[in-house]
Parts: sequence; structure tokens; C-alpha cells
Amino acid sequence: MLRREFIRLASFTAGALTFSGPAMLHADGDSNASLSGDDLYKLFLDAPNQYRPMVRWWWNGDRIRVDELLRELDILQQASIGGVEINPIRFPSDADPLDTKPLIWMSDEWIAALKAVMDGAKQRGMVCDMIVGSGWPYGGEFLTREDQTQMMALGTRDIQGPAHIRLTSQELLADVQPHLVSAYKDPLKELISASLVPHELSTTEQATSITWDKSKNVLEFDVPEGQHVLYFLVKLTGYMAVINGAPGASGPVLNHYNGPAVSRYLDRISDRLTDKLGPLHSQLRAFFTDSIELEGANWCDDMLQQFQQRRGYDLAPYLPFVLFKVGEMGNAVSTPYGANFTLEFKEKTERVRYDFETTKRELFNERFVATFVAWCRKIGVKSRMQAYGMECDAISAGMMVDIPECETWIHSEEIESFGTGSYIHGRNYSMINKFVSSAAHLSGKRLISCEEMTNTEDPFHTTMERIKLAGDQSMLSGVTQSVLHGFNYSPLAAPFPGWVRYGTFFNERNTWWPYFHLWTMYKARLSALFQMCEMQADIAILPPQADLASKYGFQRDPFPKIAYPEYLFKIWEAIHQNGSGCDYLSEEVIAQSSIKDGKLRFRTRSYKAILLPRVESLHPATAEKLQTFVEGGGVLVFLDTVPHLSDGLMHQEADSRTVEDLFTAMRSKFPERTPQLSVREEDMVGWFREVQQSFSLKPDVSISEPKDYVSQLHYRNGDQSIFFFTHYGPEDRHTFQAHFPEEKKSAWRWNPETGERSRLQRNISDGSLTISLGPSESQLIVFETSRAKTIPHTVELSYPIADRKETASEPLQGPWKVRLQHVDGTDRTITLDKLIDFNEREDLKSFAGTITYSQSFSTGSKTPQWLSLGRVRSISEVSLNGHALGVRWYGEHVYPMAKAVRRGQNAISIKVVTTLGDYMKTLKNNRTAMDWTSYTPSYPLGLIHTPELIVD
Repeated sequence: MLRREFIRLASFTAGALTFSGPAMLHADGDSNASLSGDDLYKLFLDAPNQYRPMVRWWWNGDRIRVDELLRELDILQQASIGGVEINPIRFPSDADPLDTKPLIWMSDEWIAALKAVMDGAKQRGMVCDMIVGSGWPYGGEFLTREDQTQMMALGTRDIQGPAHIRLTSQELLADVQPHLVSAYKDPLKELISASLVPHELSTTEQATSITWDKSKNVLEFDVPEGQHVLYFLVKLTGYMAVINGAPGASGPVLNHYNGPAVSRYLDRISDRLTDKLGPLHSQLRAFFTDSIELEGANWCDDMLQQFQQRRGYDLAPYLPFVLFKVGEMGNAVSTPYGANFTLEFKEKTERVRYDFETTKRELFNERFVATFVAWCRKIGVKSRMQAYGMECDAISAGMMVDIPECETWIHSEEIESFGTGSYIHGRNYSMINKFVSSAAHLSGKRLISCEEMTNTEDPFHTTMERIKLAGDQSMLSGVTQSVLHGFNYSPLAAPFPGWVRYGTFFNERNTWWPYFHLWTMYKARLSALFQMCEMQADIAILPPQADLASKYGFQRDPFPKIAYPEYLFKIWEAIHQNGSGCDYLSEEVIAQSSIKDGKLRFRTRSYKAILLPRVESLHPATAEKLQTFVEGGGVLVFLDTVPHLSDGLMHQEADSRTVEDLFTAMRSKFPERTPQLSVREEDMVGWFREVQQSFSLKPDVSISEPKDYVSQLHYRNGDQSIFFFTHYGPEDRHTFQAHFPEEKKSAWRWNPETGERSRLQRNISDGSLTISLGPSESQLIVFETSRAKTIPHTVELSYPIADRKETASEPLQGPWKVRLQHVDGTDRTITLDKLIDFNEREDLKSFAGTITYSQSFSTGSKTPQWLSLGRVRSISEVSLNGHALGVRWYGEHVYPMAKAVRRGQNAISIKVVTTLGDYMKTLKNNRTAMDWTSYTPSYPLGLIHTPELIVD
């Protein structure tokens, strides 16, 4: 990249920061304002609607009616849902439409329904967002050919010479058939160029251009002796259809690299809506752009001219050798093809590929992201966007939009360990989340939304515990607002389970829906707190973006086919698990940063150490800034390798020497602050703990025994310091000492489930706190000025039994009277001599609903203080002698009994609310049930473990 282009791109990013403005967090619009301690607590306690989880509200096939829409708003409000994202989408193929006529997107009838919903949301105090278009990406039947998406695709044919070859253009066009998830029925395919090269290729000068008479559509040429390869380029226009578009907004996808086309598309929507509804700013919070899944789109009519202007040379001779053949979802195909490149030619094409990938991302930011943000600003609403993908850089684009969004998935109902290997295994947050939250932090935004609980595998077995665990992981990645995926528009008349486009199954027909408000308020209180505070981070990660783009091309986030290096998405986890905080950076951010007091500073962020994971290539200006950083006292940690190359093709020899010389001199002069280390991927937590200790990277909280299934976040609000700890693995309870060296104020536990706060006692010897977390448990600790006059000094654990070895217990044996209230309406009572997994009995294995276990037991002189049900795979609710002991929906199901138990006879009732999954597996004639559960496993059903009465 030319130096002037590097500076230009950096300036564009800087402009984006100013352009995007602060996120809507405070009434005065100041995203950096802080609240007083009392005001912050009041906000935490009440958690108004704007902080509560929202839902992606799928208007299935737009088969909607106003009375049902308003009824569903009430259902959501009753569950403490704070808002909706209106999302028209294709009707589920397995559902019964009930002869309901679809409303065409943007028709008068559809807009009338939209108006009713926006008015209804306002009356209920709920937030209302709306997706642009329908499904994803942008598109519609109304697009002209010039506005439709384009791909320059590669084809190759091996040819053995000598030979005389005669081919029709149709034969070559037929060779290029990218494997598309959502192909459009009427694409335009054009043969653009063809060239013959020897099988052993060392330079573009060996390519012989093949010309043909386009009127005859025949290519005729002679091939010299030996192995050769015919490279040909095919331009596809309108090749992709909107994924799951509703009537009126399906059809071909828009060309996101065509700025005027993007403007026409957006203006068509706003002109139509404002004409019917008036100004939108008082009716909508934000317009939303969903997944940028363009299935290989890479072209616009002026791509070659733009490349020449930005990069300083002609792309055309290199293009056939830079492109990859395109497979599913735009990923490069893995099967071998084409000529063998010499090492020198391979390195040259990789540099050109970086320049091409960079040019595409620049155009995407300028022509799509900036156009979308400007359009939202023009009509007075916020821009909310999942701004990442092959075409879209998460850092620069995320800094441009008002509300950057990411994704958290539930891949399996089982709670899995992290372990080594896949960056997905055990993780609910996607790899992109930390990039998105970093972009928000860098641009001063605290509202970071997330498509949460996306579940395309097993939504009907999902428990509230699984939802809590995924939501906690989501917050660890920096998320501050949930947009649940999702809530289906589904009239009550629809046969069970209703109209289901996607899961998780957030629905009034779900067994645990009456309890769901317990999680929504838990999450709302945390979201309200985190949106008012600033997440702390003093360590940064600079990914090898130039190397990734050069070798493999930018990847399809949030599920890249290639993780480069393989541990890239795990480094931040180890940093947080060891008590520190971090952000991802980009070279453009570094270019705009200053150095002061041994830290790299960008706006409100500052970093004392920067990690470079397998970074080989950097722009010389980045190397110079990093040199200044080290000279000023910063620590620069090189993982695996030290940068020694420049990015891009132009001036690469001189610029590479500059980069190598700068780092060589830097490491010679400051060896103690410029280590080169290997990464121990099998023990990332232990590895980074050693890095901390070796280079004096003092954490915000020192954790005595860090684990990869326990992590933390640190936020600040004025002089308050907030720490969130959570346990998200299948492992047993973990107890550790947490030492907070900078925190001198009193420690308080704020309980996000109840809103209560209580005083915590520090250990006298060192001022640390003892924290004990069982599976799926979390703790929120706030350091603030003592409130001893108004709040009693108490010590709380998440559950009162941290060490079962020191307690006496007695099992609560059968027989049990068991009432079975099935979701199908049946109600019967049986007797069980002992507790069993319902899967062990044929007549019970299909149960779904509420199981109530009842019996009487007697106590002696020592009355039990606690009841432990062990792990229960769903929700339990206990009453003793007519007194409600509470509800447990995650973790260890332990109940206090002291206020309800009595000497002598006691009557106990234990409710267990199951999931729907096992029942749905038995509904062989129900297409929806079979589509979602026929391949899923069964899970333990009912109260499995013998309850224990525990004497404290």
C-alpha cells in the first residue's frame, strides 16, 4: 500500500469516528458521562425497557394481522422484554399458513400494520427497531440489472499440448458454477477474459491472452507442447437471491459496492414510509442491517479504475491468479486447481491479493456502510449493523455505525469445556464479538448489541440455564444488549408448536416461558450497568490482517474457514481469565494513536502492552509507531515471529527492509520489552499467566487459580469499580482468592437476579475476596464508598453451601406422589418408589410439562437448614409446609429451609418444569417437530438425583 493510501485510509476511519456520533446511552447523548453511585444503583435495580433484552420478531411470510401483533407485544412485555426488531421473513415451509393471506412488504396494508405496531410499542414504552428490507442481505424483485450484485469468478481448464482448441463461450460459462446457498433464478453470466499459461508459472508475462469473436461466441487457439492451463474470468450479475426474503422483498441481492445503487435502495424505503407515516425518528430507534453474507460478491463496474487509483498499478494482469474459486458462502474451494506458481510469483500474487482485498473493503466502507449510516442520520434514526464479513472490516466499520452488533450462538444443548482445537467448541459467543466490542470501545460507544441465542440445531431442548450461560459468555465478549433470536409471529390457532422460522424457541407455548422474566431481568440489570460504565482494557492485540488477506483472503466472519493463527481468537480469553482486559486494534487505529507514559493512547483507551500474533507484514508507518511505543516504555510481545515484511506490492522491497530494520533495532535496544514467544495452545491460561509475571503486566484482579471456564470483566463508572465473574463450563464449583490491588473502597455484591446489594468482607490478611462459583453461577462485585448506615454488613455466596464435605446430610427417599401436567392437556398422578430418569420408562419418556413430586418427611431435634436437589436439567420450584422456598433455574438447585421446616412431620412439594424436546421427538406426524428434533439426542428428564436434607 502506498504511504498516501495508508494515511488516506486512516483518515477515513478517523472521519468515521466523528461521523458516527455517540450511541444512545444517556439523555444528554454523552457516552462518556458517569452516574453517581446511588443513581447507578437505582438504574441497575429498575433496569428500564431500553436496557432489557429485545427480540428479533419474525413476521413469518408477512402473514400478519394487527390484533395478533398487538397481542404478541403484550406477551413480550409481560416477559420483561424491552423491545422488538421488526423482521419480515420467508414463511416456514413446514408450517400451516391457516389460509392467512400474506401482506406484501411496503404495501399500504403492510405499512398500516407496521404503524399499529410502532404505536403499540410506544404505548407500552418498548424500543422498536426495524430491519432494512427482508431476510438478508439487501435485495428485492424491483432491482434493475445495474443495481444487482456482481462477482468476478474464476474458471480453469487443464490442457495438454500440442493441440488446437475450439471452445464455445457457453462451455466456459457452464464451468463456473459457484456452490450457492441462495442462488437467484435469473443471473447474467459474461465471459470477460481468457488466457493460456504454462503449468509451471513464474510471471504474468507468460500468459497469452485469448481473443475471440464475441458475435460468434467461439474461442479458437493453438496450445504449444506441454501442460498448460486456461484461466478465464466470468462476471456474474444478479447471481444471488435474498436469503429468506418475504413477499415483496425477495429476489436478487443488491450490489453493495455500488454507492448510488445502495442510496436508491435505501431511499426507496424511507420515501415510501415517510410518505405514509411521516418522520420516522419518533417511531423507530434504529434501522438494522443483518448478516453481510454476499456469497463471493467482489466486483463493481469501476473496480479496475478504483484499484489503479488507490494502489498505483493495474490489477488486470494479476486478477486471474489472485482470485480463488468460490465455494459455499463465498469460501474458497479446497480442491487443487490451476498452474503451479514459483515461490517468487506466489509471493507476488499474495501481495496483489492483499491490495485487492483492501480495495474491496475500502469501497465497501465508503459505498455501503457510510451510505447506510448517512441515510439513517438523514432520517433521524440510529444505524445498527452486523458490520463484518469477507467484505467488511469489523474494526473500521464497527467504529462507523451507531450500534455495532455481533452474534452469540447455542451450538449444543450440552455445556462443553473449551479445551484445545476449534475456536467454536464450548463457546457461545462467536469469534467476531470481541472485534465488534473493541470497535465500540475505540469509538466511545457503550451500547453493543448482539443477536443472541441463535440456535439452528436443537432449540426445543434448550433450558434457561443454557440461555444464562450463553448470555454470560456474550457479556464476557463485550456485549451490553441482547437481541434474542428470536420470537416468531405465530397466531394461537396455529397447530403446536406454531410457526417456527428459527429458534431458540422464545414462545408462550414453551414450558419455561412463565419463568423467563427471571432471566430477562437478570440480563437487563447487567446491561443497564454495563451501558453506563466503561469496560477496562490495558492490553491490545494486533491481528495479522495483512498476512491473512495475502495468503487466504479475508474470511467469512463470524465463522471463518481459516483461523490465522489458529489460536488468534483464544488470546483474549486467556487475558481476561487471568484478570486483565483487552481490545483488538488495527493498523489504522495505531496510526492515529499517541504515546504517553509508556502507553499507546487512542481517545479514552490506553494500552501498556500489545501482542502481535504471528504478524509478518506491517506497513512501515505502523512499525514506526510501535517503535515509538517501545521507546516510551511500552511492551511489545511477538508471538511466533517478528514482522519483517511490508504489506502490498508497491515499493515492497524498500518498505520490507524498513520494517525489518526497525524491529531489529528495536529488539536490540529494548530486549526486555520486545520478547518473541511461542504460544502454548494446550494451556492458554497458564501460558498467559507466565507472560504476565515475566513482563510485569499487573492485572486488574489477581486470581489465585485461573481456569479456562471462569472469566471476568472490569468496568468503571467514576470512582466505582465493577467486576463481573462467571463460571460457564461443565466443571464443578471453583473457589479462588481474588486480590484487587488498586481497589481500596468497600466491596459490595450487587445481585442482578433480585437487584439487592450486600456488603462483602475482605480477607483480613491481604484484603482479597474469596469467590466461590458453581456451574453457571456469576457474581457482580462493586467497589464503592461504604454504605454501612443503610445496608447491613453481610457476607454472601452465590449459594450458601460452598464445601459439601463439612456438612451432614440425609437423603429424602421415596415413595413419591408424582403429578404429571403435560403440555398436551393431560393431567395424571402416579407413584414412584424411587426417583428415575423418565427416559427409562416407555410411558414417561415423551413427557413435557410440569412434574410435581410430593411426600412427607419427619425431622428430629436437628432440623435441616438446606435442601439440595443437585443438578436439575431445567427449572425447579419448591414449597415446604405451604411456604414457597423459591425457584432455581440454573446451577446447583439448593433451597434454604430454616424458616419453613418444623420438627416432626413436614410436607414438601417439588416442581420440575421440563423442556419440550423429548416430547416433540415423538410427534411423528408433525412436520415442524420432525424437522427440528428427529436428529437430536434425548436428555435426562425429571428429578434424577435423590434430594438431600442438609444440616448446616
